[in-house]
Amino acid sequence: MQTFRLATCALALLVLLAAPFASRASAASIQNDLAQASVVEQIIKRGVLRVGMDTFEPWAMKDKNGQFIGFEIDVANRLAEDMGVKIEFIPTAWSGIIPALLTGKFDVIIGGMGILPQRALKVNFTEPYDYTGMSIVAHQEKAGGFSSLADFNRPEVEIAVKLGTSAVAAAKKYLPQATLRLFETEPQAYQELRNGKVHAVVGNAPKPAFEALAYSDTLFLPLAGTFTREPVGFALRKGDPDALAFFNSWITGVREEGWLQERHRYWFETRDWVGQVQ
Repeated sequence: MQTFRLATCALALLVLLAAPFASRASAASIQNDLAQASVVEQIIKRGVLRVGMDTFEPWAMKDKNGQFIGFEIDVANRLAEDMGVKIEFIPTAWSGIIPALLTGKFDVIIGGMGILPQRALKVNFTEPYDYTGMSIVAHQEKAGGFSSLADFNRPEVEIAVKLGTSAVAAAKKYLPQATLRLFETEPQAYQELRNGKVHAVVGNAPKPAFEALAYSDTLFLPLAGTFTREPVGFALRKGDPDALAFFNSWITGVREEGWLQERHRYWFETRDWVGQVQ
């Protein structure tokens, strides 16, 4: 019996002595698993940052050589350069871009995506790296004399918006009585307006202002500025704190050096780039 008691005590002592080492080993294992699962580690190993995006002016467009240009393209290119990897843009219809991210078609959405609660239920957003807002451009004949949101908030008024965008949510919130016409792409919505088939288009600034300027004989801006303010962030798959921390740190760094503001001014406050676009 004495021998058994001594053996039991020795075993208990070994367990107590080994516990801190086991705890540290377990923590190291968890940290290693998280790092290996992080999309940042996958990007580094692959040597390519895969970016999901859609085309809309001036966020992402094609130039005359078929290459992507725009504010988001600059952001993604700078991010890849700072990570020391190549970049691959994967154009994806906006209505299916979050499902495509969740199924691993690309690593991150950098596409002017507004941070909305409904989206945040499905993806993690970084801190904002830019802000946008909704504005409205109208047809001179169909909406002549309209000068307020209330003028458009009537059932007989048709509003064109791009499917799956925050423009849809804004139109439903601020123009609940109007009739919405949903289009797969932004050019389709604006073409419908130029054809006089709808009264107005609701879209991310500054595109409505650009349209009013380009087609001033038929279109006009009924409201000055934007009627919403919307933070824009990168969208990531959930469960990846390492990637979220890295992208947030990157955004903080380029914002503090003034690079994001400089790129924003170029693409949103000048038209110096128009000659490059197809």
